[in-house]
Amino acid sequence: MNSSGALETTAMFPSVKLFKKFSHTLKHGIKGFVHLNISSSGLKSVPPLRDTSHFASRRFSSSSEEVVIALGSNVGNRVQNFNMALNLMKNSGINITRHGCLYETEPAYVTDQPLFLNSAVRGTTKLAPHELLVVLKRIEKKLGRTEGIRYGPRLIDLDILFYGKVKVESESLNIPHERIWERPFVVAPLVDLLGSSMDDAIEQNWHLLSRNNGGLFGVWEKLGGENLVRRKEMRRVLPIGNHLWDWSERTHVMGVLNLTPDSFSDGGKFQDVEAAVSHVKQLISQGADIIDIGAQSTRPFARRISADEELERLIPMLDAILKIPEIEGKLLSVDTFYAKVASEAVKKGAHIVNDVSGGQLDPEILAAVGSLGVPYITMHMRGDPSTMQSDENLQYDDVCRQVASELCSRVKDAELSGIPSWRIIIDPGIGFSKNTKQNLQLLMGLESIRRQIGEKNVAASHAPLLVGPSRKRFLGEICNRSNPIERDPATVAAVTIGILDGANIIRVHNVRDCLDAAKVCDALIKQRERRLLPDRQRVTSKP
Repeated sequence: MNSSGALETTAMFPSVKLFKKFSHTLKHGIKGFVHLNISSSGLKSVPPLRDTSHFASRRFSSSSEEVVIALGSNVGNRVQNFNMALNLMKNSGINITRHGCLYETEPAYVTDQPLFLNSAVRGTTKLAPHELLVVLKRIEKKLGRTEGIRYGPRLIDLDILFYGKVKVESESLNIPHERIWERPFVVAPLVDLLGSSMDDAIEQNWHLLSRNNGGLFGVWEKLGGENLVRRKEMRRVLPIGNHLWDWSERTHVMGVLNLTPDSFSDGGKFQDVEAAVSHVKQLISQGADIIDIGAQSTRPFARRISADEELERLIPMLDAILKIPEIEGKLLSVDTFYAKVASEAVKKGAHIVNDVSGGQLDPEILAAVGSLGVPYITMHMRGDPSTMQSDENLQYDDVCRQVASELCSRVKDAELSGIPSWRIIIDPGIGFSKNTKQNLQLLMGLESIRRQIGEKNVAASHAPLLVGPSRKRFLGEICNRSNPIERDPATVAAVTIGILDGANIIRVHNVRDCLDAAKVCDALIKQRERRLLPDRQRVTSKP
């Protein structure tokens, strides 16, 4: 595991040996692929973006085809350009189902220009290949792209990388895109859209189209793979407001502010504005990067309050906190599973929505967060706080594998609701629907959880990972500490294990001590990474 939360490639991606079963096909042709030599002349005119119902041509009218579309931008508000392009695609007959990570990269070919943002999306469409091309070109034009120098600055760039099992060669369109194989900024988000298990039929066909013995994963490795990310030649980033957050630089600390009368650790302590503001100032002075504000108790067997009651507790505190000068440069997270609360908090100034239910307790929250355009923390929990510790919800055959599988489902639901994977943070839910043994297995198995998520969704396996063991009951059981405040030393031990196994964010009550632990862990990780890098890749200073 490295500090970016990415696994060593040998662990994440399949061995080249897995491609032996395809060797005959590679030598003698790709069974099932349609190779089209098409002239684009004579295509009927394409209607406006708002009407694409009759786009399907005779050849492609029977069903939807899976497609992969690359996105790039280095002019203006790059994230907003992506958001607008995605919305226009959705309104133009392209159903987006998966998103790659977001990468900031140096420009290629023409280097005297701003940094690019790159990603890719996967979806389905009934548009024929050339009709899809025309739609994408119209979207580029609608967003303001004009003809410029080849490989020069562009407000938005949309390219078709794959179209079902079809290989297209024509004057205006080549699929796969002819220069995929030399561009790491294209291959990285393309690989994100796959699963390392290679049990998806269409993905198997795309691997074969790469004409590489290792498939698309082999292409990525040949270009440099994860070493490009480690060396910061490509940065995976998460957009928060007007900033791009590189979570791999160090472990980030989330300080807890509970506004509830019945939270397990500090319930009732911060129910008036003065006490809440004072505590936030203390958390910030101790080094917190994020303040997580919760007005609903999620301790085991807690009574659920309504969204309106939660807002009555939250909004006055949030208004006061946003006014203090210390909050400048810090991030505010709202801990809620209600869409209404999330929407109101973000309108007031919250930057992140932290949902312990992963979208399971309020069916409206995923769509709400998708429209808000903010990062979303999806946590693993079964049931709700009143039922999560039931015998049924504590049944696991393999807790790491099952948590990974259920988190994959949560991520899938979020993406289909309009939350791109580049805005998602995952949380295995320490203390939620787990007993002491299972909590320990999760803390020691974060790398395994990432790997198993990657079997289905490589992008999700790269997401920032949050752990929150702070003062939890299982630590009290192990150390025989009934008072939650006395569990701070045990919390330091727990977050240390989590960070060394790949956690990027720790959610804690005692920021000072846990920050010190995080700094030591980060130093150890950097030392370990330095030892792993080949000599030629190390950056050394002159004597």
